[in-house]
Amino acid sequence: MPDYPRHPGVDAYLAGLPAWQARLGQDLRDLIHTAIPGITETIKRTVQPYFVHHGNVGALLTAKDHLNLFLYDGAIVPDPHSIITGGHSNATARTVAFRQQDAIPREALTAMLREIAANNEAGGWRKIKSAGSRRLIISPVRTGENPVRRWAA
Repeated sequence: MPDYPRHPGVDAYLAGLPAWQARLGQDLRDLIHTAIPGITETIKRTVQPYFVHHGNVGALLTAKDHLNLFLYDGAIVPDPHSIITGGHSNATARTVAFRQQDAIPREALTAMLREIAANNEAGGWRKIKSAGSRRLIISPVRTGENPVRRWAA
């Protein structure tokens, strides 16, 4: 388990879930912190865990039979592995829904999270969208390496 500052509200949120959702939520939390060192977690909307790096990156929200990871990217981060399950036409966030038997697509999700964080560092997806088609591309990397960032037209 990676070492990072834990928000007590996120701990409480996960502790109140069924065991499989709590384990999955903790796995996603660890993956997010590993993908984006220095990301912070907080509670917004009274109880919902958010992960923030120069703006919202993601949030967890449970449902009866699944757990959602919302990705706040304005639908500009590519999804070449088709891991997005909802919100394809949403202007703010898309979701990846996980059911009890689902594996986390770690590599694909890590790449998307890093690109969202890099876009936030560059001013956020709203600024990038309004600037035209120019967007930040992050090359996939192995665990522990820094991502390679470049601008694409």
